[in-house]
Amino acid sequence: MKKELKILMLEDMEEDAHMVERALRKEGFSFEWECVDTHTEFVSALSEFKPDVILSDHAMPQFNSIEALKLLKHQGINVPFILVTGTVSEEFAVNCLKLGAHDYVLKSNLSRLPSAIKQSLKQFEIELKRKKAESDLRRQNEELVKINRELDNFVYSVSHNLRAPLLSTLGLIQLAQRDDTQRTFSQYWEMMTKSIFNLDETIKEILDYSKNARIEIARQKVDFKKLVNEVQEKVQYIEFYDRMAFHINVHQTTDFYSDPFRLSIILTNLISNSIIYSNSYVASMVSIDAVIDGKEARIKISDNGIGIESHLMPRIFEMFFRGTDRSDGAGLGLYIVREAVEKLKGSVKVESVFGEGTQFYITIPNQPQGHHY
Repeated sequence: MKKELKILMLEDMEEDAHMVERALRKEGFSFEWECVDTHTEFVSALSEFKPDVILSDHAMPQFNSIEALKLLKHQGINVPFILVTGTVSEEFAVNCLKLGAHDYVLKSNLSRLPSAIKQSLKQFEIELKRKKAESDLRRQNEELVKINRELDNFVYSVSHNLRAPLLSTLGLIQLAQRDDTQRTFSQYWEMMTKSIFNLDETIKEILDYSKNARIEIARQKVDFKKLVNEVQEKVQYIEFYDRMAFHINVHQTTDFYSDPFRLSIILTNLISNSIIYSNSYVASMVSIDAVIDGKEARIKISDNGIGIESHLMPRIFEMFFRGTDRSDGAGLGLYIVREAVEKLKGSVKVESVFGEGTQFYITIPNQPQGHHY
């Protein structure tokens, strides 16, 4: 509390005003005060005296506490307002509190006034801090929205500007390969092509990460078998795809509603990993098993690839983590899988035996119309 308060009294009885003053002085209050009893004087005191606290009687010949509260609200003036009056009904007191009064004290019990003022000032300070915090949070949220929008535009612009020359360079390499009839530089063409594909995959990973983090969740009817087939077509350009045997078993008994974009991200990353980390010493295979009912989709993706070493298992979903030299991407694949699954309120588990293979178990809830993520 400030050392010296500025107290504005709205009171038409001079004797009552001095009685209030004495009660406060007795409790050691240091304050400057001004007493008014008309609308005009009250308005003038608000702008010139600038009170820290307002103590108001209820009824005066030309003015009353209800009108005073409404005036404060209309002008946007926010200071503690305490009703100091004679006997009033509980209903009237509650109504004043609803209009913005901080407390009420009966003139017959002025000993409570000092504590009422202290408490009101304390509550007022807390309220000011809360409103400031809300205002700061609102401003920060607006800034974050702006930054995210600019980041989205930046990611899409950069990715487009990077992918376009990459694909152009790839086309030029393919032309050069065709013209190199003696195959003098075939090894270099293959190395450059692989590097370009790897860089393109990294850019696509960054795009998927950005989209998954920012775009709204869609809820559409998903034909799961069709989605798996689309993903299989998408991954057919990955090296070692030709040596993979695919076993697809989808059992869908009802309509399934989810986000096809995020489901595609999940399947693409996991099936791509099965291809990239396949074992060249065995007949490579990947199985996609899915059971879809009214409650959820239960998906198992298993392979007989190189597997994951046990000490690496706790880290595989970390951002930018790459467990083997075969990983040429940004290390975002499994991180994006986990983020996409969590966005869909699902779960993902993994089991793996190094040298034998890996199994991912994903559960995604069925979200028909009327359900909310």
